[in-house]
Amino acid sequence: MSIIQVDHVTKEYQLGQIHSIKTAALNQWRRVTGQEVEKRLPFKALDNVNFSIEKGEVVGIIGHNGAGKSTMLKLLANISKPSSGSITVKGKVAPLIEVGAGLVGELTGRENVYLNGAILGISKREIDRKFDDIVAFAELEEFIDTPIKRYSSGMSVRLGFAIATSVDSDILIVDEVLAVGDLAFQRKCFDRMEDVIRRQGRTVLLVSHNIRQVERMCTRVMMLNHGSIIHDGDPHKTCDQFYQLSNQTIRDQKAKDSSKRIISSGEIDNVEVNVLDPQGEVTDSFAEGSALWIRIRFTLKQPLSNPEFHVGTHTTDFVYLTGESTAVLGESHEFPAGNHEIEQFIPVYPLVPGTYGIRFAVIDQRGRVVFHGESLVFFNVKAKTMNAPLQDELRLVAVPVEWTLQGAHFSMSDRLRFPAR
Repeated sequence: MSIIQVDHVTKEYQLGQIHSIKTAALNQWRRVTGQEVEKRLPFKALDNVNFSIEKGEVVGIIGHNGAGKSTMLKLLANISKPSSGSITVKGKVAPLIEVGAGLVGELTGRENVYLNGAILGISKREIDRKFDDIVAFAELEEFIDTPIKRYSSGMSVRLGFAIATSVDSDILIVDEVLAVGDLAFQRKCFDRMEDVIRRQGRTVLLVSHNIRQVERMCTRVMMLNHGSIIHDGDPHKTCDQFYQLSNQTIRDQKAKDSSKRIISSGEIDNVEVNVLDPQGEVTDSFAEGSALWIRIRFTLKQPLSNPEFHVGTHTTDFVYLTGESTAVLGESHEFPAGNHEIEQFIPVYPLVPGTYGIRFAVIDQRGRVVFHGESLVFFNVKAKTMNAPLQDELRLVAVPVEWTLQGAHFSMSDRLRFPAR
C-alpha cells in the first residue's frame, strides 16, 4: 500500500493580473459594451502528474528552476491545494519548507521552539523532552532567551532546522534546506538527514539543486520539466539525464551569447580556442578518460619577450579544475608580432562526464596581464559506457586504474601519447 498517491494532479496559477490603467479601462469598456474581455491563459506549474511512493522510500525531485518541484512539495505538505486531481497522504508529515519562515521576531528563541513545535504537531511534553537537544543542535545555548529579531539569518535557520527535524513523523519533506548555516553546521545537517534516512527508515522527499547529494541520499529520483515528470527511477540514470539536459541548455545559451569573460590590454587579437580529437580535428566532446588536446591561435600586435601562457579548465559555475603554466618549463621564447599557435595536451583528462570551459591567460615577463579569458570555449566529457558503474555518483574525478582479481591483472588505463604532427 502506497504512503503517498498522486493522481492526475494539475496546479494552475493566474499570471499577470495587474494591468495598466489603460488596459483596465479598456477591459471595463468591453464589459459595458458586451464585448469579450481578453483572458490570459493560466500558468501550469504542474500538469497531469501521476506517481506513488511506498513507505520507506527516499525520493529525490530534481529539475530546473520553475520546473514545479517546490509546488509539488507544497501540495504534498497540504500547504496548497491542486487545481485538479487528487493527492492521498497516509501518515504524519513534517515539512522542511522555507525553514525559519515561521519564527516570530518578537518572541525569544525558547518561545519560538514551543510555538513552532505546536504548529508542527509536537506536544508540550515532547518539546520539554527534546528542548535541550534542539537548542544544542542549533548551537544557540547562549541566545535561546534572546528575541529572534536580534538573531542573524544563520542563527534563525539553524533554529528552524533543529525544530523541524525533531518531529517524529512518517514522512519528511525537505526543500533546499540542507545548505543552511556555515560549513560545520551544514555537515551536521547532512549527518542528521543520514540518520533519518539510513537508521530511522522514514519516507523522505528531497528537493535539491545539489545533484550529487540527491544521488547519494536517494533510492529513487524523479525529474520534473515544465510541470511534468519526464523521468522516474534509478538515481544515477535520472541524474545523468538531468546533466545531459543541463549541458545541452548550457551549450544552447553559449551559442546565443557570444560574450566571454575577458580582460585584455589590447596587445593580443583574434584569440581562437579549440579542442581537438586524436586526428587533430576540432571537436566539442570526447569520452571520459580520454586526452584533452587544446589548440590556441592568436595574433600579437607587437612582440612579446618570454611571455607566460596559462591554460586551464573550469566548471560552468567557474570552479577551477586544472591550470598549467609554461613558466614551469624554465625556457625563454621570443614571440614577434603576427600570428601564433600554442597547444596543451593532457594525456588523460580526469573529470567525470559533464560540461567544462577553457580559460587562457598571457602574462608578460614583468608579471603584467596581457590577456585573460574564461569560458572561451566549452567541451563535453561523455560517459565511457552506457552502463555506468554502481557507485559512479560517489566520485568527482576519473583516474586510470589497474586491478588484480584472482591473480589476473586488468588495466583500464589508456596508453596515450601526444599525437604526431
